[in-house]
Amino acid sequence: MQRLILLFASVLVFIVMPLIAQEEEEEPLPPRHHAQAKLGGAGGFTQNLLFLNLDPINDVLKHSNAVTFDRQPLLMTGGQGYGYIMVIPNLRIGGMGESGSVKTMALDPVGNVRRDVELSAGFGGVTIDYVVPVFPRLDVAFGILLGSGGMSIKTTRDDGSPKGWEKLWQNYGGDYSTYNYSQTLSGSFFVYQPSVNVEYAVLRYLGLRLGASYMGMAGNSWKLDDKYELVGVPSDVNGKGFMINAGIFLGTFIF
Repeated sequence: MQRLILLFASVLVFIVMPLIAQEEEEEPLPPRHHAQAKLGGAGGFTQNLLFLNLDPINDVLKHSNAVTFDRQPLLMTGGQGYGYIMVIPNLRIGGMGESGSVKTMALDPVGNVRRDVELSAGFGGVTIDYVVPVFPRLDVAFGILLGSGGMSIKTTRDDGSPKGWEKLWQNYGGDYSTYNYSQTLSGSFFVYQPSVNVEYAVLRYLGLRLGASYMGMAGNSWKLDDKYELVGVPSDVNGKGFMINAGIFLGTFIF
């Protein structure tokens, strides 16, 4: 995870620094100051680090002979687009979606049983931001996302035995428990995400973002294999948590 974040930051530096130098050569001195309201819009790639509370899930995995999830944040990737509405200066409306997953695998030497667990989380919705210009090129955006999201826990168990057509149907028609199976527990929620982001216009068509937010969820509904209602899920099993946000955007940036 840390290597991936470092790689992403390094790529941004190598891409952006030559562009900044070129823009500074073209920019007349002194820099132009203005009080013009924000115009246009932008869209781009975003990534987030979501700090989930994994304790309630790990407590169950410990007693199920499965490997627990580590404490590192969940990397989520996606995109966002927005446009300024012009009716209210510096107010913009758009949409955003993110998703990410992490996996664990345990191999029991007794019986050669393999247990896989995959935790996934995602969200999407409408974004509303009010942008406060600080300096030319530099803005602070206060916003909120309203939408829907959820998380899922997929568990797979396999005893390593050969898979054959006849045996599969014998297991299906038998009155005994199968040793190989897969099931998915999925929860859906109403999502709200207040955020504060610092945005820097590298060029008039390229901008960078860094900020923080909180992923809030309410009104859960759980299902098993997207078919059966699942009851008794602890309330602390959800996708809530603080997030670190980053992004690179292409669009209209006035400074």
